[in-house]
Amino acid sequence: MHNYFPHTQEDIDLMLEKVGVASMDDLYADVPESIRFKGDYDLPSAQSEMELRKTFERLCEKNQLLSVFAGAGVYDHYTPSVVSNIVERSEFLTSYTPYQAEISQGTLHYIFEYQSMMSELTGMDISNASMYDGSTATAEAMLMAFASSKKAQRVLVSETIDPKVLQVVKTYARFHGVEIDMIASENGTTNKADMQRLLDQGGVAGVVVQQPNYYGIIEDFGGYAEAIHDKKALFIINSVALDLAILKTPGEWGADIAVGDAQSLGIPMSFGGPYVGYLCCTEKLMRKMPGRIVGMTTDSRGQRVFVLTLQAREQHIRRQKATSNICSNQSLMALWSTIYCSVMGKEGLKEVAQRSCDAAHYMASRLVSSGKFHMTYLGEFFNEFCVEYDGDVDQLLARLAENGILGGVKLSDHTIMIAVTEKRTKEEIDRWVELAL
Repeated sequence: MHNYFPHTQEDIDLMLEKVGVASMDDLYADVPESIRFKGDYDLPSAQSEMELRKTFERLCEKNQLLSVFAGAGVYDHYTPSVVSNIVERSEFLTSYTPYQAEISQGTLHYIFEYQSMMSELTGMDISNASMYDGSTATAEAMLMAFASSKKAQRVLVSETIDPKVLQVVKTYARFHGVEIDMIASENGTTNKADMQRLLDQGGVAGVVVQQPNYYGIIEDFGGYAEAIHDKKALFIINSVALDLAILKTPGEWGADIAVGDAQSLGIPMSFGGPYVGYLCCTEKLMRKMPGRIVGMTTDSRGQRVFVLTLQAREQHIRRQKATSNICSNQSLMALWSTIYCSVMGKEGLKEVAQRSCDAAHYMASRLVSSGKFHMTYLGEFFNEFCVEYDGDVDQLLARLAENGILGGVKLSDHTIMIAVTEKRTKEEIDRWVELAL
């Protein structure tokens, strides 16, 4: 009945006998009748390869491809064609799990390179072997701060952090007994005086901020590290990876842990994923770091080889002994961002970041000069910014979509958050502004 299932009827009967039931229906007896599906599945008949391709082409034609001016944590950057080609090489794509180093050198090699690149990009001592996304990486950093403190139960989080990240942090905190207190914002940036007030109350294990913050503003974290470390807490900075190519790094700000999403390093938007998160820290904290760490050594013949280091296999299997229950990671996406960084190089990453920043400032200037928009916040921004619109935001975004443009992210009835990357041309920006007038 199921051509691709390997089990014969004899296999099924033997398994049912072992678990002590007479039939498959008995196996699912606990499932209420009211929620069981009793109809026929609406599945098409078998198709040839050519027919199947045409079927999917028709489905793809239903997608409306838009010029993307929306960001809020996910950005439409260009991916060189060589990246996907190299990712598919067999030594990377089919390598065995890195527990057995002798047959997984391809995986271990690129993870090592990924760690090296992320450490340099963030200005931190060490990186782990990637996380699921920026939100879970931030939550894990919060748990690292909590685990590093003997008595502190509180973690402070700036109100200017991405709301999606905050939701994940709160979920992790709830089930680990961590109290989350929010640092007030002022004019779109973290209120340093309020942070100090909360620190003075005591019991703080860590402080989480974002750079640039959710509204695209580049914040000044001068003096933060000193104030936070004075209270024996850890300083955690969340950043979009590509932005660090030209912005001051978390390491330069004095951060203990740097986290964020690396989707901006050439990973396509892909209708929401998969993406990859990074987590880097100081050498002092690397024993508290979740996930894998790969090191480089030499074998008995003096050849360069790569191995898992600092953490035993039990770290990833025995949940009660682990710093966190991370049994796998977004390794394929870590490879993707590693190849992207290798292809682009330092200067290439800087150019992409600078072009995105310049294009965003050009667009902001055009919108403000039109007289129908004004900046929501006056702080310096990178490639994302918020504007107030005199008209109806919903109608504007709908009009833009009808003309092939994903105009931005609606924050309120009159506020739009707009992101610009190196892919957006002057013509596309001018077209956006013309449609808004």
